[in-house]
Amino acid sequence: MPKSPDSDPVAGQDSPAWTLLDRDGLVDAYRDVVAPAMRADDLDPETEQPTYEWLNDNGFRRFIYTLQEHHDTTVTEFCKQDLGLEVQGYDWGIDHADTIDALERYLDRQQQRKSWSESTIDAHRSRLGRYVRTYATVNDTDDLLSPVARESTVAAHEAVDACWATFDELDQEVARETLRRIYITVSDWYTTLVSRREAALNPTDGLDYNWSGDDAGTTSNPPLGPEHVESLFEAARDTREKLLVVALCGWGLRSGEVAALHADQIVLDDDAPRIEFESRKNGPGSVALIYGQAAVVERIAQFDHDPDWSGYLFPSPRSSSGHRTGGTIRNWFDDLAERAALPETIDGHRPVPQMARRFWYDRYSSTVEELVEHQIQEIAEEQGSASATVVWDDYLSEDRRRELRREFMQEKLADAFAVQR
Repeated sequence: MPKSPDSDPVAGQDSPAWTLLDRDGLVDAYRDVVAPAMRADDLDPETEQPTYEWLNDNGFRRFIYTLQEHHDTTVTEFCKQDLGLEVQGYDWGIDHADTIDALERYLDRQQQRKSWSESTIDAHRSRLGRYVRTYATVNDTDDLLSPVARESTVAAHEAVDACWATFDELDQEVARETLRRIYITVSDWYTTLVSRREAALNPTDGLDYNWSGDDAGTTSNPPLGPEHVESLFEAARDTREKLLVVALCGWGLRSGEVAALHADQIVLDDDAPRIEFESRKNGPGSVALIYGQAAVVERIAQFDHDPDWSGYLFPSPRSSSGHRTGGTIRNWFDDLAERAALPETIDGHRPVPQMARRFWYDRYSSTVEELVEHQIQEIAEEQGSASATVVWDDYLSEDRRRELRREFMQEKLADAFAVQR
């Protein structure tokens, strides 16, 4: 229940009875009372919007209260719609007006209710901005409201997948502590939408990272089993679907990385076929093509004689990026999982591409662990080194480390990919 406006300080005994005013009355009172106070403080009411901090400090909390509780609006909206101010706002990097309005309303309400300082508002705005821009890039839409709306035509699991894929992409770009802060702010934004009945669900619910930053970007989703991977590959009908399976399960790529794969990244003409990444967080800078070489060769051959081909292995003529989005990859995976008759749930979770990465990553991490603890430890002892990790990091060349990883990973992936190379 909202608190009484009478508990708020006022600018003086001549202050308007804010709660009794309609919108036109608020405009008149603003110009009669707030504007002169702004001028006295060297602010221009014709071009500047007063901050919540200034309004609170100058005794206009009843004005804020009235806008929010009696007119369901914010100071920013009032200044734009009723006063006609051209308020210079934050550049969110998206064009969807309703999403921008929802973000601005959230920040305005938080500033009013929690008395956030301008620096606090700036920090939360920056986190939300990073999220919505990444969401737009990953999912090829800047409408963040429709997927979670109460009468949305988008399935709930698709809305959740879009959100989680965005965080997977962010996990490649920022440190885990930064990711945690973004998550807290974004989750609170969605929670506010739900509480105000503007959304039916909070898609961040259940999103769980190891915030200490040592799990290479995996979430709480369980890994696919070898039998699941084998079923997916056997169900693949064409070069696109075959490459999709090996990229997710055999190379351990994220949906966004799969979508943006380019022929220039593929190295096939030396002793260590691999994918090269210029910059990659929480994963090796190159990934060995232990399995799937035939799939990638066939995929490249499909486009090789097309003079308009951009080089992307999953091209899109309609996307400004030239390639498909992570959302498309997830949709393709869903279709293939259904055709492959994968279980509806695996350890209580619906099959998603992140489980394919978990399949690969579990094998990759155990490979490195076994190499360091068993194979390299013998070398360390022979050389008098106290640490096998030191030998692995400092005394083995990258080519040798790649060779060892390839040998051990081949064994660990064989049960799922024995049907092809």
